Amino acid sequence: MAGHCCGGGCGSDRSRDERWERVLLIALGINAGMFAIEMIAGVSAQSASLMADALDFLGDAANYLISLVVAGLALRWRARAALLKGLTLLLVGLWVLGSTLWMAYAGSLPQAETMGVIGVMALVANLWCALLLWRHREGDANRRSVWICSRNDAIGNVAVVVAAGGVFGTGTAWPDIGVAIILAGLGVSGGWQIIGHAMRELKTPAEVVASE
Repeated sequence: MAGHCCGGGCGSDRSRDERWERVLLIALGINAGMFAIEMIAGVSAQSASLMADALDFLGDAANYLISLVVAGLALRWRARAALLKGLTLLLVGLWVLGSTLWMAYAGSLPQAETMGVIGVMALVANLWCALLLWRHREGDANRRSVWICSRNDAIGNVAVVVAAGGVFGTGTAWPDIGVAIILAGLGVSGGWQIIGHAMRELKTPAEVVASE
């Protein structure tokens, strides 16, 4: 990294770091707020997909907070933060699978109208975050993990809206259950991607890490 500061480049690097941190702060606020809204609506509407999406918002808020804490630190610390985020995604995926199986067993019917309204609201919030983070999608495992989380959430929100239409049209909970399983798959897949990238960075030779 020191080589990039030659010729007066340090000022522009610092500016880019500040933009990154501002974006993370905005995304943190959006995700924390949407977690509260979507969890309350999911419990009220008995929707597995809404509650799964709410946990994604909570996980992302925690991820953005971790990313802010490690911003500017050495590569090894950023990789450790990314590893923690990858493990979090895996745990969220397992939670979604368990809660979905329980709701399928219980046979509860979610409220399609609530699913649709909150799903659209969540989609707008995640698209906003994804657009803010688009320019930061490349880089180390920590930055890639933030982009992957936002991308997965936007895809999941589209699926929730589709599921709401399916529940309304069929009068069954199976569209909601199917979307919850998809969200779990996205969490597991994204988690493995992040963990793999982080592990590769943690195996980087010490002399390379020291130069970051």
